[in-house]
Amino acid sequence: MNVLVVKANNRPADQAISSKMYETFMENFTGVEPVVYDLFAEDTPYFGQQYMEVFGKLATGGVLNEEEQRLMAAKQKAMDVISAADLIVFAFPLWNLSIPAKLQTFIDYIYQSGFTFKYNEQGQQVSLMNDKKVILLNARGGIYSTPEGAGLEMAVNYMRNVVTGVFGMQIVDEVIIEGHNAMPAQAADLIAAGLEKVKEVAIRHSKALVTQ
Repeated sequence: MNVLVVKANNRPADQAISSKMYETFMENFTGVEPVVYDLFAEDTPYFGQQYMEVFGKLATGGVLNEEEQRLMAAKQKAMDVISAADLIVFAFPLWNLSIPAKLQTFIDYIYQSGFTFKYNEQGQQVSLMNDKKVILLNARGGIYSTPEGAGLEMAVNYMRNVVTGVFGMQIVDEVIIEGHNAMPAQAADLIAAGLEKVKEVAIRHSKALVTQ
């Protein structure tokens, strides 16, 4: 099994809980060396008009200049690591109610008709990544698991909708650490309990690889 870990936080682990979740997973996942795609270390130009122009150029047989080649290389690398992976781990924070811009860019790279989904003859969307499994590791300082807060949370909900609803991937585990900023007196216990769950997930999936 090929394992991909997408790291979506460049803050140090002693300051960012999702970074600590990433470290905990990596420390306890054994048997296979995961491929790490560090979004803040990779060259990930934002997806926009430049890409549209490159696609148009390619469609008409145009030759890409150096900057255009850079754009396509970044997109292709993201697609390549997703294609090769059987299990994909996303470690990411909730920033301002959503995912980090770097993670959004990664999703934009792979959110492509003919790659992660397609349309059938009836115009219906068909998922193309049904054979891949996903683990979501997320940290959020506020409390969003209540009915009052759930509608504001657009990080985990977004990732769920995209990876399952569009790409067809199966979420096999999900660990969310929340409330450590909202309830500082309970922060240490909340974080410790969440990291223990991350450790359990890493060990369980490591053991599953041995039996395959």
